[in-house]
Amino acid sequence: MIPARLDSTRLPGKLMMDLNGSPVILSTLLNTIKTNLFDEVYVVTDSKEIYNYLIKHHKNILFSKENHVSGSDRIAEFAKDMEVDIIVNVQGDEPLIDKKSLQKLVNTFKLDKYKKIDLVSLMKVISNREEVENPNNVKVVTDSDDFAIYFSRSPIPFNSASNPKLNYFKHIGIYGFRKKSLVDFYNSKPTKLELIEKLEQLRYLESGKKIKMVISDFDGIGIDTMEDLIKARSLFK
Repeated sequence: MIPARLDSTRLPGKLMMDLNGSPVILSTLLNTIKTNLFDEVYVVTDSKEIYNYLIKHHKNILFSKENHVSGSDRIAEFAKDMEVDIIVNVQGDEPLIDKKSLQKLVNTFKLDKYKKIDLVSLMKVISNREEVENPNNVKVVTDSDDFAIYFSRSPIPFNSASNPKLNYFKHIGIYGFRKKSLVDFYNSKPTKLELIEKLEQLRYLESGKKIKMVISDFDGIGIDTMEDLIKARSLFK
């Protein structure tokens, strides 16, 4: 499921901006379908402009009737009434979606015989100091089984020993959910740490959900600025 909100704060209208001949959101949708990993692919949007455009290209376009704070809430509005086991949330502004990374999410659930995992998400090793200190890059620390302990916009863990070989893990915001976990989130209220850090994934941790993190080399091009869009256009060529 692809949540698609038109009114982006940093780059308003970005999902309908041109990406070498078609809007960003259509590229994301078509590339997600092309992975052939999913039984169904949906877009959930609060924009009539996006809905009216996409419905000409794909049948599974859903118009959100409620105001939502997060992408999880937006897809949960419809997923809660669907007969599904696993829902994967692909960001609408990630047109260069990576099949290998999505396959890792799906496979992690398939291997989880005892259903100990509530969510699966991706992380990538970063070591560049500028990247580490950038609050737009969310960092994650995990336990010995790669379950998330905490997410933060600050560099974590704190490098008290000034170890030059210390790697940090950047959270890549692609999620796979068991349906119950997504519905529980939808029926809950924002939590303390979630509001402090402005990170919805902390609500899952604060409510006791288990988030399995999978290492990936995928970084993607999350289109948040005009510079990101220009870079994506170049890569698409």
